[in-house]
This record gives sequence, structure tokens and C-alpha cells, in this order.
Amino acid sequence: MNAWEPIAAEDAPGPATFGLRRAAAEGAAPPTPLVFASPHSGRDYPDDMMSAAALDAQTIRRSEDAFVDDLIGSAPELGAAMIAARYARAYIDLNREAFELDPGMFADELPEFARARTARVAAGLGAIARVVSEGQEIYARKLMFAEARNRIEGAHRPYHAALERLIAEAHRTHGFAILIDWHSMPAAAARAGGRDRPCDVVLGDRFGAACAGLLTARVERELEAMGYRVARNTPYAGGYTTEHYGRPARRTHALQIEINRGLYLDEATLTPTAGFERLKANLERLTRALASADWSSLRTA
Repeated sequence: MNAWEPIAAEDAPGPATFGLRRAAAEGAAPPTPLVFASPHSGRDYPDDMMSAAALDAQTIRRSEDAFVDDLIGSAPELGAAMIAARYARAYIDLNREAFELDPGMFADELPEFARARTARVAAGLGAIARVVSEGQEIYARKLMFAEARNRIEGAHRPYHAALERLIAEAHRTHGFAILIDWHSMPAAAARAGGRDRPCDVVLGDRFGAACAGLLTARVERELEAMGYRVARNTPYAGGYTTEHYGRPARRTHALQIEINRGLYLDEATLTPTAGFERLKANLERLTRALASADWSSLRTA
């Protein structure tokens, strides 16, 4: 199936919560074990968010992994299933645990099962973000827990249910699955850690816990052969998606890829630069290499 399949959840606040494209017709066996995800490239800002916001949508957009879904958009034609967010990351962050919420953002009490004491919540970047990347407060008022629950039930749960199905289809067909979670990082973050030169790509495998080392090494080797500077796990080791789905002992391997936005994006205007097409072509090369690679050792790992 080559066209986007818009997926809407019952009672969701918009027409489609994410887009999904399979590498084969629905019901047919996936041709490769690859599943690509782009949880932070959504650019829909529903009215129920913006009516409570202190910032305009353009300012909030600085938190997006802008155009990452377009950079990897040819993946289904190359053999990888693909799922991409439609809603903005600031509306509901799909790379967080569902109820990873900041109690200070809410006028009423959160349920006991909410995860309020995580490093991401402390940074203002829980499942519902408190701040944009520059630290500006998003909301002009406190939210109600019912608002958070609607976003979680309407967008977060359907996205992860669909992602789980894609992984299960790949696993059932090939005996294992490879999930690549695609992101982009501010150019300033790429210079973190006292590097002499900024890195172009950060590979996050939870320090080896989320996937077999040969997957990280293969991606690293392919990118370096194209001239990119690649780092591992610093400053990004992988978020909720990588940690939650990466189970090498169960033959499900997850790797997060962070791309320096300076390679393809004007971060001030949020418009693609001349580097966009070159990067997209190189990511197509990477996808072809991963789709044609012999991963049979992962079947018995």
C-alpha cells in the first residue's frame, strides 16, 4: 500500500491521529523486518490545545522534529513499513509513557498511576509538554486531567497499538523485527559534550540494551561511508519507544536515530534548506542497505 492510510481514533479531536504506510498490501507479508516510526514530526495543533496556549503555533513548532516524516517518506517503497504522527509533539508526545505527566500543569489531582517523577517530566517534557525547546511555557492556564486523558486515549494509545501491530507483523513473518525511531535534534544539541565539531547523527540504542550491536554498527558504518559524523548514545540514548520496544532477547530490536537539523532545516524559519534533498537521498541509500542486509543472525539471537 503506497498511499498514506489516515487513522482516526474514536472520539479523537481530529480527522486522523497518525499516518500509516505498509510496504505491502494490507494482509500481505511485509517484505522486510523493518518498521520506521516518526513520532515527533506531526504538525497539527488542535483547537483544544491552542485555546489554552500562551504561545502561537509557530513558536511551539520549534519543538517539532520538522519534516522528518518527509525525509523518510520513501521507506515503504524500499521495504519498510512506516508510521508517522499527525498531531504535534507538544500536543501529545508519542515518545513518552502515556501518563508521564507533570502535576504542576493540572488544576485537579492526577491519578495515582500517573508517572510524575521522571527526568523528562522534571525538564517540562512529559507526555504533555510544559515548555517548548527554548524553555518558554506553553500554556496560559492549568489543564484538567480530562484533557490529558482525551489526548492519550485519542492519539497516544492508537499510535502505539498500530506500531505494535506493525512490529508483530514483521516478527511473525521474519522471526524478528527491527524498529527505527527517527528524530531530529537542534544544531546546538549536536555540539553538546565538548565536541570539537558537531555530530551529524546520534544513534541511541540504550547503551546496547535495545538492539543487537550489529544493527547499530551497520547503521553507523553506512552513515560514515556517506561522510556523516556519527555519535552513539550522547546526548540521546533513546527515549520511551526505544526502551519500551527494544527487546533483543525477544528478537525485537529498536534503534533511535537523531539527525542534526542543521543538515536540512533553517531553524529560525522552520523551512527546509538546500541540504534537504541530499539528506533525503542519503537516507534512501541507508534504507536500501538495511532492507537488503542479511539479518538472519537476529532470528536466533
